[in-house]
Order: sequence, then C-alpha cells, then structure tokens
Amino acid sequence: MNTSRNLWRRLFMIGAILIPVALPLILVPVLAQVQPEAARAGGPLPPEVVKWGFIAAALVTGMSAIGAAYAVAVIGGAAMGAVAEKPETAGRALVFLGLAEGIAIYGLIIAIMILGRLT
Repeated sequence: MNTSRNLWRRLFMIGAILIPVALPLILVPVLAQVQPEAARAGGPLPPEVVKWGFIAAALVTGMSAIGAAYAVAVIGGAAMGAVAEKPETAGRALVFLGLAEGIAIYGLIIAIMILGRLT
C-alpha cells in the first residue's frame, strides 16, 4: 500500500516537471513556422499550429486539474486532521484549500489564452 502511494507521488512529480519543460520545446518550433505576413494580415493559421495549440490547451487544463486534485487531497486530509484536534483552525484550512484549487483555475486561464490566440 505504501509503495504504490510513493509510486504515484513520484509519477506526479515527474509529470509536473516534464510537461512544463517538454511542452515549450515542442510548441516553440511549430509556432515559429507561422508566416509573419499571414499572421499580420489576419489570415488563417496553418492546421499544424492549430492542432498543437489545441493539444497544448488540453494538456494545460488536464495537468492543472490533476495537480489541483492531488493538492486538495493532501491538504484536505491534513486539514481535517488539524480541525479534528483544534476546531478553531477551520478557517485557515479553508484558505489553504482555496489556494490549492487556484492551480486548476490558473491552468484554465492559460488554456483560454492559448485558444484565444488560435482564433
């Protein structure tokens, strides 16, 4: 039981490090191929750029939701333990849970910015 929990923690940590590093390495060369004249004239973007933009938006949203879920699970468990021992810490626990939920909101905002750039 404890070994599988440590494995999941390691996988989440590796994903949290690799996705932000690998995604720009994939997207920057693709986005750099956009012709400046077409972009300035308001012409349509090439299909490859649109495809990678949608993939990037999906990955950002999904990974931020996974990160927020993991943070809420860890913080929620610790918060319930703290509130059980000292009920006056409930307000602080809710603040920390709100901060953890902010991770998903940040990912959604970035995805909206990416999608707004594609249209």
